[in-house]
Amino acid sequence: MDPIMTLDGETIAIIASNEFEDIELEYPLLQLSHLGADVLLVPVQAGHHPRPALRESGTKPVTGRFGTPLPPEVMAEGNRYTVAEFDDLDLEDLDCVLFPGGFSPDHLRVVDEVVEFTREAYERGLIVASICHGPWMLVEADIADGTEVCAYEAIHTDLENAGATVRDVPAIKDGNIVTGRVPDDLPEFTEAVAEALESRELETPPA
Repeated sequence: MDPIMTLDGETIAIIASNEFEDIELEYPLLQLSHLGADVLLVPVQAGHHPRPALRESGTKPVTGRFGTPLPPEVMAEGNRYTVAEFDDLDLEDLDCVLFPGGFSPDHLRVVDEVVEFTREAYERGLIVASICHGPWMLVEADIADGTEVCAYEAIHTDLENAGATVRDVPAIKDGNIVTGRVPDDLPEFTEAVAEALESRELETPPA
């Protein structure tokens, strides 16, 4: 990643539900905040809690497949991230929406508000980024058609049926969509997101 790249002034919302792929949230959070971006962590209570299940609503935070709570307990809010409620998000204030993989995208793609939010973010020209199972959100938001993407192999057929061309590469940017393949490709994926944000900033005319 270009050491002189800066994302100062860029705001990224990382949206996740239960059983997100832990490292696919943590790595972009650390790298993109290190480059100067303001990162919003947006937990959405959807789907099942990972073990142990707690039936009483509100007793357990959104949690990753390997136990990482959202927000992460070992990182203080206000340094690398801020927690935001989904209902409080305003696309006017964002530059990028990012979806980690794991089981989270399968939960989020049946939440109509999140799907519509994703579609509108794309239509407004925001960077829509997703990795591994995350590109399921592109399918559900009906924005995959005609794009080149990469993703975990289990969802290749879904992407192709939605009209996308799937490539076996670590990461790819097509228009304002950025996709990554698997956790091993997080460095390339995060770099592609950062470069897409930098390019978008250069292309955006001053107000």
